[in-house]
Amino acid sequence: MAVPKPPIPKPPVPSPTAKSLSQIKSSLLNPALTSHYELYLSIPGGNAGDLNKTMAKNGVDFSSEQSNLQLACSEATLPGSSLATLEINNDYTGVTERHAYRRLYDDRIDLTFYVDTKYTVIKFFETWIKYIMSESISGGGDEGPVGLAYPNFFYSVRYPEEYQTKFSIVKFERDYQSRLTYTFLKAYPISINSMPISYDSSSLLKCTVSFTYSRYYIEDLNGSAPSKNEEKPQSSLNNPLEQSNFNTESYKTLTNKTYVGNDVLNGGNSALDLLGVRDQLGRGAPGTVGANILA
Repeated sequence: MAVPKPPIPKPPVPSPTAKSLSQIKSSLLNPALTSHYELYLSIPGGNAGDLNKTMAKNGVDFSSEQSNLQLACSEATLPGSSLATLEINNDYTGVTERHAYRRLYDDRIDLTFYVDTKYTVIKFFETWIKYIMSESISGGGDEGPVGLAYPNFFYSVRYPEEYQTKFSIVKFERDYQSRLTYTFLKAYPISINSMPISYDSSSLLKCTVSFTYSRYYIEDLNGSAPSKNEEKPQSSLNNPLEQSNFNTESYKTLTNKTYVGNDVLNGGNSALDLLGVRDQLGRGAPGTVGANILA
């Protein structure tokens, strides 16, 4: 007689609860506001880098204009991300599962700036993009705006390390206590939106710049990575060649035989059978499950 299986315990069903007025006020009447944030912008190489020297030639001194540029950022966007999933249909009848395998980040972030009468923002980002492309003429060097109009104008794109930077957006509240710090890695401007002007009633001129970046992280959130104080295992192997030699010597010790190349994976030794080793064609060691597959 079959023994009946114990019943599966059911999770408790939540029931409605009464909320006091003070609880509602503390929970709903203390929302985060969109107008409290600050941009922290940096340039590749810092104040002593080639980009800052190029900007100085165009009348933009980043070391003195940095705070003004950051304050002029009138609109920004907190980034988002999503998970790429793999759909699985055959494990359970009528059930579709999705397993995550990658995190996808937004491909860009838009920053909008107020433009002052010196056009500092426009000069700053136009120079940055010009620096990325190393715009010049065949005579060599940058000969200014006249040279850029020559028929023999050309460009040579710089290495990413020369024009990528890291910047942050800090979202805070009026009490300056709660905050989130979004840090963007390997970022640089990829486009400057057109700015319409007209004889109609005047309004503030704004410049919107799109940045691309590899990924972002929130500095105030802890992840699953080990902490700095946590001891990490250190390997004495310095490169893949040393790792390969180490693996070969280890298998020699297990099998007490000498193998050449991939033969070490299908020697048929009992020690290897315990390890369940298969060669690159999927063949198991003799006597193991799958030993005749692709044989």
